[in-house]
Amino acid sequence: MSTGARRGTARVAAVVAMAAAMCATVHQRLDAGTIQATAPAPTGSAGIGPALPARSTATGLARSTGVAPAGSAGPSPALGTGTTPSATPRPTQHPTQHPTQHPAQHPAPSPTVSSGAGAAVAAEGTRRSVDCRQVKCVALTFDDGPGPYTDTLLRHLAAHQAHATFFVVGQNVAAYPSVLRRAAAAGHEIGSHTWSHQDLTKLSAAGVRSELARADEAIEAAAGFVPALVRPPYGAFDDALRVRIKRPLVLWSVDTLDWLHRDSARVARVAIRSARPGSVILFHDIHRTTVRAIPRVLKALSGKGYTFVTVSQLFDGRPPRLVYEGDAPHRS
Repeated sequence: MSTGARRGTARVAAVVAMAAAMCATVHQRLDAGTIQATAPAPTGSAGIGPALPARSTATGLARSTGVAPAGSAGPSPALGTGTTPSATPRPTQHPTQHPTQHPAQHPAPSPTVSSGAGAAVAAEGTRRSVDCRQVKCVALTFDDGPGPYTDTLLRHLAAHQAHATFFVVGQNVAAYPSVLRRAAAAGHEIGSHTWSHQDLTKLSAAGVRSELARADEAIEAAAGFVPALVRPPYGAFDDALRVRIKRPLVLWSVDTLDWLHRDSARVARVAIRSARPGSVILFHDIHRTTVRAIPRVLKALSGKGYTFVTVSQLFDGRPPRLVYEGDAPHRS
């Protein structure tokens, strides 16, 4: 081997030895912890700390920004803080769900008596169960209201834990909606007495429909339900009307004639003397003299062992198509 070749081999050996020594030094310093292994931060992630695990890019982005990816359970806390970010994260929106709405912008409807069947059920719940086959029942019914004396009447009925049936005129319901609501809430039954108290037998089919529909609308607007019973004004009906009106027509078995004789003592006397088990007694709560007579009626009939019920209670919730009194044969 020539002298130049030997020198070249020596240089290569020297370089290899130096490289080996340098590698050994680096490994020793790594083992000693004086050099920390680092990795370049991904683009745009400055200030968020070490690189996130590569197992889920979408999840990692959510953790760094506070915004959950689609389909996740929700935003996670900011990385490294262990707390929720100060900025409120947007709620997760799933394709089949509506975004969260702020209560101030979209208030939930308050429960009211305008829930139709629910209101009727609530009113039924205030009435005690009565078996009129076992006890003496009488149905007090009041026509043409509500009016300025109806609230006083409600207090009289409440004092005796008595329930009654009010056949109301739609025009008066529109004038006294809160009174009707109180009557329904107290458990009294509400029936229709048409919109303007016209003789239905003298109206066309369209006129009958209008009288009933407008009354139904007024009652529903005030109390939240359509009445199940109808009392035709003046007690006037014929075969054509019975076909047109599918709801029970409620008449009476005792007429106090309180609209004619504005005498409280007379009204009370007629009601008390005429009452029988199953009687349907007719009053008008638009007259002050009638309302004044009711405490005497309630006291006297209570003393005779009567229980005051609604028309529907009188028939165990199933009044016939034509009603005069509770012990009359059911007529189709």
